[in-house]
Amino acid sequence: MSEATTNLRVLSFEPLAPPSALVAAQPLSQAAAATVVAGRAELRLALSGQDQRLVVIAGPCSIHDPVAAIDYAQRLKALRERVKDRILLLMRVYFEKPRTTVGWKGLVNDPHMDGSNDIVHGLQLGRDILLKINALGMPCATEFLDPIVPQYTSDLVSWAAIGARTTESQTHRQMASGLSMPVGFKNATDGGLQVALDAMVSARAKHAFVGIDGEGRTAIVKTTGNPDVHLVLRGGGGKANYSKADIAYTKALLDGKGPERLIMIDCSHGNSNKNFMLQPRVFEEVVQQFIAGEKSLLGLMVESHLVAGKQDLGKGSLTYGQSVTDGCIGWESTETVLLDAYRHLGQRS
Repeated sequence: MSEATTNLRVLSFEPLAPPSALVAAQPLSQAAAATVVAGRAELRLALSGQDQRLVVIAGPCSIHDPVAAIDYAQRLKALRERVKDRILLLMRVYFEKPRTTVGWKGLVNDPHMDGSNDIVHGLQLGRDILLKINALGMPCATEFLDPIVPQYTSDLVSWAAIGARTTESQTHRQMASGLSMPVGFKNATDGGLQVALDAMVSARAKHAFVGIDGEGRTAIVKTTGNPDVHLVLRGGGGKANYSKADIAYTKALLDGKGPERLIMIDCSHGNSNKNFMLQPRVFEEVVQQFIAGEKSLLGLMVESHLVAGKQDLGKGSLTYGQSVTDGCIGWESTETVLLDAYRHLGQRS
């Protein structure tokens, strides 16, 4: 008898219901569908320059508490209505967290935050949260990390990010080429732009790759390419990249590579030197560039929650509405930053 040569370090395989089963159990409502369709259409018009509003994606670094997520969404929806003639506001609804080494991987992977990795419940919970937020009329933005997850949730997403750690991945570029919404590629963690520029070229092209279909069957996925891809500048390598000079340099690299507005600024991460309290300053400086006529700017992303700061897991009860991953600005600061931007945008010619 020959020795086993495969799955030697695999503990188990647990069956997972196909995407179609989850979608059937938690169907897309008419109200949620209308929000998704409108959100994607507005973003496409913004990318092309036909819609001149500033795009802002605001929300928690990661979602861990469904109650707090809906609470935040209700507040953001009210704010969206107040600023909608000048700002196109979406909610950051992130369920997957890439880790530099190890750590909590997000609500989909570990919804109970105890290492039990109840992914079945995580997918159900994530879909439920997206359904409720979209039903409010609040378009959702997320990062897709695991290439299988979009089959379960992407019908509820208006904008998607490919993160700094995965922008160089061929798997994620191929996935983006088939996604139904606009996709932003973040620059590399060292601050380099070339991997994101290459990713945009790749994602615009047709691809064929191995994946799964709606029934959960292994399949050859053939895509048309995604024309709605763009850059997200997040700093890196100890430097920010949102200054006027940085934007000019990025524009030169992008020359002729797509629609008019291809640059989004992430106010967190390297652009705030990983200090969440500096995000408003970044936000304000970028808004001033936009007001001054920088047409390449699509918008901004800001990490925001109900309570400012962050908290560590495993140290007693959690503070309601506070991040368990990166530090976020609090709700009052979020409201102030957006309303100030709204007033300043009224000066734009």
